[in-house]
Amino acid sequence: MSDRHVSLIDLTLAYGGTIAVPGLTLDIVKGELIALLGPSGCGKTTTMRAIAGLLKPAAGRISIAGRDVTHVPANKRGVGLVFQSYALFPHLSAFENVAFGLRLRHSSETVIRARTEAGLATVGLSALATRRPAELSGGQQQRLALARSLVMEPSVLLLDEPLSNLDARLRLDMRSELQRMQRQTGVTMVFVTHDQAEALALADRVVLMRAGVIEQLGTPADLYSRPATAFAAGFMGFENIFRVEGTSLVSDAGAVPLGFAAGAPILAWRPGGVAVGAGPYAGQVVASSFAGSHREYVLESPLGRIKADVPIERAGAALGETVAFDLPQETVWPLMT
Repeated sequence: MSDRHVSLIDLTLAYGGTIAVPGLTLDIVKGELIALLGPSGCGKTTTMRAIAGLLKPAAGRISIAGRDVTHVPANKRGVGLVFQSYALFPHLSAFENVAFGLRLRHSSETVIRARTEAGLATVGLSALATRRPAELSGGQQQRLALARSLVMEPSVLLLDEPLSNLDARLRLDMRSELQRMQRQTGVTMVFVTHDQAEALALADRVVLMRAGVIEQLGTPADLYSRPATAFAAGFMGFENIFRVEGTSLVSDAGAVPLGFAAGAPILAWRPGGVAVGAGPYAGQVVASSFAGSHREYVLESPLGRIKADVPIERAGAALGETVAFDLPQETVWPLMT
């Protein structure tokens, strides 16, 4: 990849004698926003810590902008880091929080003022420069933490689940802010999250990790629409996943005849792909939740629990009622592993 900016080459990361990431290889393109996605313990934060220089690799190499930084201290890598907790100084104003790193670098007062004012303007906080963190909202504090990193002009900006402490509305607002700032500054960003929607909404590419290895790497559309494995499918919202044995659909709970040729050993359906109200199968409604434009059903069936999303105008089944349903060929996603 000719425009790669960060390269992880056969990177092995360990805590004591426990290998957390075994031999990871990944290229990150200059100017892209890439998300490291996966459940707790998958190695995403460990990988980010290694890029930051906070964890020494057991083996392999890390390159940033063509420079081998494997053994370079964290403060000499040109990497910015935004924590989940923001880590702002409560006794300093917004201006001084942003200026702090520049003062440590012994920059001139002219440079400090110009870059700090530009940083506050980038995140829309110029009018709040004199306020302390406690006088700012959660979203404003997060933007302040971003400005503090951006004024240092990092070669790479690492974000460790930075939106997880915000409420739902603020998370949506901050997604837009992050995208705007990334486009405006052109900085390469590595975003760590366990939230699928967040990764899909923000990233140019998504790295889905499992047990320290890359399960799937691709665009958000690739992972959402074309998961490569049963793990990827389950993580990306295909909640009904079954094995195929002969002409039957099989789960640990039981089996039912499959009405079409499978063509793959595993078949998966999103809840929205399950047809409720007619079909060859039957299930009892054991849970029903209102979700705005649709109702979310859980059906107890011979295959175990089936999750189905039904448009609100057709969602008339009551708890305990037995309903017919289908797993249509038109909405299935075949999986080989």
